[in-house]
Amino acid sequence: MDDIIIVGGGIGGLTLGLALHAVGIPCRIFESAPEIRAVGVGINLLPHATRELAALGLEADLARVAIATQDATFFNRFGQLIYQEPLGRAAGYDHPQFSIHRGDLQMVLLETFRSRAGAERLFTNHHCIGLEQDDSGVRVHFSAGPGGARCGTVRGRAAIACDGINSVVRKQLFPDEGEPRYSGVNMWRGVTRWRPILSGASLARAGWLSHGKMVIYPIRAAGDDGLQLVNWVAEIETPVYRKRDWNREGSLDDFIGAFADWHFGWLDVPAFIRAADHVLEFPMVDQDPLPRWSFGRVTLLGDAAHPMVPRGSNGAGQAILDTRALTAALVEHSDVVAAFAAYEQQRLEATTRVVLTNRTNPPDAILREVYQRTNDSPFTSIDDVISRAELVALSESYKQIAGYSKEALRA
Repeated sequence: MDDIIIVGGGIGGLTLGLALHAVGIPCRIFESAPEIRAVGVGINLLPHATRELAALGLEADLARVAIATQDATFFNRFGQLIYQEPLGRAAGYDHPQFSIHRGDLQMVLLETFRSRAGAERLFTNHHCIGLEQDDSGVRVHFSAGPGGARCGTVRGRAAIACDGINSVVRKQLFPDEGEPRYSGVNMWRGVTRWRPILSGASLARAGWLSHGKMVIYPIRAAGDDGLQLVNWVAEIETPVYRKRDWNREGSLDDFIGAFADWHFGWLDVPAFIRAADHVLEFPMVDQDPLPRWSFGRVTLLGDAAHPMVPRGSNGAGQAILDTRALTAALVEHSDVVAAFAAYEQQRLEATTRVVLTNRTNPPDAILREVYQRTNDSPFTSIDDVISRAELVALSESYKQIAGYSKEALRA
């Protein structure tokens, strides 16, 4: 068949399916899970990603289920304000920043793909176990879910692996690749129903990794009870970790002690954490950037191509940018091999910069600077510690590297 085979029905795979359908390129999506469900916790969609989703006609649907983030606010572990800046449209961007439940985003993408391309173009319970190619196409082999019996082979003119951080296709292309690189930081994630915090649309960061750091932001609007669904992430330097698994249950006892005295005027943090629906545990890991993604009629996209430490709210966004570049390359080049090479040339170096910057100087480097300069002590005035110009420069530097400065987007 002339279809492009998309391996994986996550955010990258579904966005790619919508983008290809929009330009008349037939595709089919094959998802490992028996059912695509609204699972996960919160993520942020930065303006470079929401611009691409708006171009696919999704902004109104996302706005109905997301929070339009208004500001980024930084505190030390004593609850003292370090820095605040507007975000999204409040900062003068042409597109919003959305804080959203990952499951809500996936459901918007899923329902839109089914309605536009047709439900018959999405297959669940198809776990990729390998692929092969020749001069005319690819053959992708599937089992009935991970570890299931082999359930068939699908042929297409090309295959794009959107199968995430545990990508089978990546492992086939790079069988000798080492284990994921652990950052030395473990994280626990949860969602809590809570009254609005700060502006009610704030992305708040507090503390630092050595003693405990929190990232907190709402992902659903308040209901009749006045409570929002608020996502939070606790991050602590931890020498021992367990293999990455997005669905591993975490224990409050393993980390809440770090936040026991975080009773701020704007939030009682231990009470907030204890009110969570449930807690997930995940090590902050990434993998060294690859030298290439494309091999003939096969290429990688999103986390399969460039898994990054989840700092900077940029993992899903970079996958969405991949879809734009890949779709444009397929429109420009009739030869799929040339298209994949052009896509890689545009995106590999850019995402490598983000992967490496997330290790060292993501937006929360502001917290590190204040932690180091104050020797983890309260301050009388933040201006005695660090100038506003330095704070702005730290923030703007990351936006430039990640590709969502206002200047970069308008160019």
